[in-house]
Amino acid sequence: MSVGLTPTHHVIVQALLSRGPLKEKDLHSMFEDLTKKNPGTDRRLFDAFILAINKALTCANFELRACIDQYDGQVYYGVVNTVSDEQSKLGTKYSVPQIAFYKAIIEAIVQDGTSNGFINTIGALNLNLDSQATIGTGSESQGGQQQSQGSQPQVPYAFKSFNMSQKEKTLHELVRDSWLSLTTDGDVRLGVKSFLDLRSWFRSNEVPSCQVCNEAGIKAELCKNENCNVRIHHYCLKQLFSQIKAAQVCPSCGTSWPFIIPKAEYVQTEEDNGPTQSQRATGSKGKKRRANTIVEDDEVGCSNQNELNEHRGSQHDNRRAQTRTRPCRTHEADIAGPSSNSQSSSAVTDLRRVTRKSSRPT
Repeated sequence: MSVGLTPTHHVIVQALLSRGPLKEKDLHSMFEDLTKKNPGTDRRLFDAFILAINKALTCANFELRACIDQYDGQVYYGVVNTVSDEQSKLGTKYSVPQIAFYKAIIEAIVQDGTSNGFINTIGALNLNLDSQATIGTGSESQGGQQQSQGSQPQVPYAFKSFNMSQKEKTLHELVRDSWLSLTTDGDVRLGVKSFLDLRSWFRSNEVPSCQVCNEAGIKAELCKNENCNVRIHHYCLKQLFSQIKAAQVCPSCGTSWPFIIPKAEYVQTEEDNGPTQSQRATGSKGKKRRANTIVEDDEVGCSNQNELNEHRGSQHDNRRAQTRTRPCRTHEADIAGPSSNSQSSSAVTDLRRVTRKSSRPT
């Protein structure tokens, strides 16, 4: 693995192995600190850097891969195993019933026709693992002979004894290890590691894909036409409809697809000769208008306070009222808020360019 790699490569790999999947911005920041190069302007250098790591990891059946978390649209990088055999399964810390429980949750989420991308906690804990036990043990009996069609498949004792408390413990472990995620409302969703590791599994199990990026549409929006099966990720919709003249219709059946894009995110094409609606054109003016509004409102409030103090002072002492009058202050600290962290429209394209397709059977 050390062939052709520099200490900088080793630092990145070690960080991904020890800390788990990293957001793209965090990996870019680490890359810039180590190489003094900006991955945004030196994209070819960054791609070559990732490619060198993957060439070294190939001999160990590992791959540095990127994915998009379909719930927040953020790009993540992580190291995954590209093969699944009996030897590699021995390296997992999860027991057979725990793995079966995880697979049952994944199947329940991807088989949801609404494409909401989650299952509630109660539903997850009450999933029946008998079908998973049948898949894991196959259709063979204890003597190695194939069971007859009329016989009932035998469920291992480990699955029968896998009680509710063990499921709860397993669920928390899967969330801690980023295989699953848990919302504040108690919904169970796929974790970043699942998006990184299960790409080939999604395809082999014919999980419906996004019309734009062709990746599995776990969390996506559906076409309004009930006879149309098109689903598109939210961040892909932003990319699709970001052009000013782009018609907001289903790319397959042409049904109207209501989708609101903030004006700051519209992109002007080469065909557009009119004024652009980009963030550069509206951002500074918008901030100024907002700042002026806040300052004016504050001045009005302060003037009212002054009049009230003078009225009270007239009843007692004018000098004491003037002393009690507080000066007006503008909320400059509140005006300068954090800028929006929108996802780049080219994230899906960069994702395919950096990573290679996995041949791992799941």
